[in-house]
Amino acid sequence: MSKKEPAMAATDNEIKEKYLERAIRELNQLSRDLKSCDACSRTKVMPVLGSGHPQADIFLVKYAPTVAEIEEGVAFYGRPGNALMKSFKRLGIDPTVVYGTICAKCPVDDPADADGDCIGRVADEFNIIKPKILVVMGDQAVETINDFEIPLARQIETREGEIQAFTPSCDALFVPDIDDALDEEGAKRRFWRAFRTLGRWYEDLPPY
Repeated sequence: MSKKEPAMAATDNEIKEKYLERAIRELNQLSRDLKSCDACSRTKVMPVLGSGHPQADIFLVKYAPTVAEIEEGVAFYGRPGNALMKSFKRLGIDPTVVYGTICAKCPVDDPADADGDCIGRVADEFNIIKPKILVVMGDQAVETINDFEIPLARQIETREGEIQAFTPSCDALFVPDIDDALDEEGAKRRFWRAFRTLGRWYEDLPPY
């Protein structure tokens, strides 16, 4: 009677592929759940979904969508996305390692009326993607994130352009809301002063 051969150990690439497949499945399920949200369906407009790499190193979040983002149903669509792409290029950041989302995903007239369960989905996105840094844009987004019960998370302070410890495996960076920095020159400079810290953080990221 022959002995059973020992199973081959999975390679690092195979393990990474399995984690990626799981993240894609979980994000797809999250999108389906959001699209079936009662609060969003009453508006007859689709919720604004996150976009980017399912295992991104950089997780961007702001509080409310613009009109263009609501019409397209995608976070950071239009002017904010274009501004960020220019910033990434200037900072030498690969945009394929970025994921962006919005707290108030419900397409309601006043973001303050967004359904609490929809807002809570940001924590689900964060836990699926497991980024290395969370970039929070604006005071409302910080207040929202700080209300989430993310395991071992610290409160994020509104100290612009300063890398903070958020969880044992993820840093945080607070910057002004990019939507407020698209037209006024002083606001643009303020956003850039804070956001360029991300370039220094990315440069120091280990290549593994």
